[in-house]
Amino acid sequence: MNQIPSAAEFQPNQDATPTDHPKVARGRIGVLLVNLGTPDGTSYWPMRRYLKEFLSDRRVIETPRLLWWPLLNGIILTTRPKKSGAAYETIWNKELDESPIRTFTRSQGELLADALADLGPSVVVDWAMRYGQPSISSRLDALKEAGCERILLFPLYPQYAAATTATVNDKAFEWMAAQRWQPAMRTVPPYHDDPVYIDALAKSIEQHLETLDFEPEVILASYHGVPKSYLMKGDPYHCQCHKTTRLLKAHMGEMGNPIRTTFQSRFGPEEWLQPYTDKTVEALAKEGVKRIAVFNPGFVADCLETLEEIAGEAEEIFHEHGGEKFSHIPCLNDAPLGMGVIEHMVRRELMGWI
Repeated sequence: MNQIPSAAEFQPNQDATPTDHPKVARGRIGVLLVNLGTPDGTSYWPMRRYLKEFLSDRRVIETPRLLWWPLLNGIILTTRPKKSGAAYETIWNKELDESPIRTFTRSQGELLADALADLGPSVVVDWAMRYGQPSISSRLDALKEAGCERILLFPLYPQYAAATTATVNDKAFEWMAAQRWQPAMRTVPPYHDDPVYIDALAKSIEQHLETLDFEPEVILASYHGVPKSYLMKGDPYHCQCHKTTRLLKAHMGEMGNPIRTTFQSRFGPEEWLQPYTDKTVEALAKEGVKRIAVFNPGFVADCLETLEEIAGEAEEIFHEHGGEKFSHIPCLNDAPLGMGVIEHMVRRELMGWI
């Protein structure tokens, strides 16, 4: 957890107040980075708590509650925690006893705080998880207690989806609704077409390909999927994913030609956005493609869906059906390219406040 300097350590010039006035910290600006979330452990009960919070979100699962609750509480939360825990175990950060997404998000928060040091002690950076710990409400409490009268909320999703960006905003606004004295709040918009983000993706791909002993015949841009019905209801996610890929290919020129868009991580019987990543990987191998690489432009940090599902399962599928060379290109994470994107977005959205 970031150690936020106390309000006592920050004393801006303030008008004199009556001696009997309640002590109120003020004058600072908070920046809160928020990623999807993580269980606290890989055993049954931590996994069950995490899955229950995640799968109870009406933004994530839009199935009518009358149908969804019996299925969730009667079957899914009984059987899925063990399976999901085993998957998390394969990518768990044993040294810190936490999932990689918590490790990376903490590091992103700390590095951003260092990068914004030139703005002085009036700007405070913290981080949170939408599901699991540290919670959004707990970190907003901490920022307010530290004297933050203005808060920039940064959902760490380049492409907007109701099931990701909107649910982060929902939780923050829910906290706001309970405050007698509300800070001003801004939210960072999606940045799927921002030139700095596109350039960072291109450079990360180029740098990774230089380390390989082979040249991929196909490169898959694998985005997290959502049910197709969400698109039909007006969610812009599908279009923004395709725009990211289109701009990336144009930016990379000839090197971008092998890149194709796919969608991963589908859940349940409903049709999701296509083409599916796993089916595409299988089909490519069967068609005789021997060398592929996969990257995840919709994720700002490597996590279960990238490390276990792509670097693990997708590679196995490729080899099982005749593929020979497979490489997963890491997310931007807390590397300089990734931090450059985060800092760029934060500085831009703080304009007028600093």
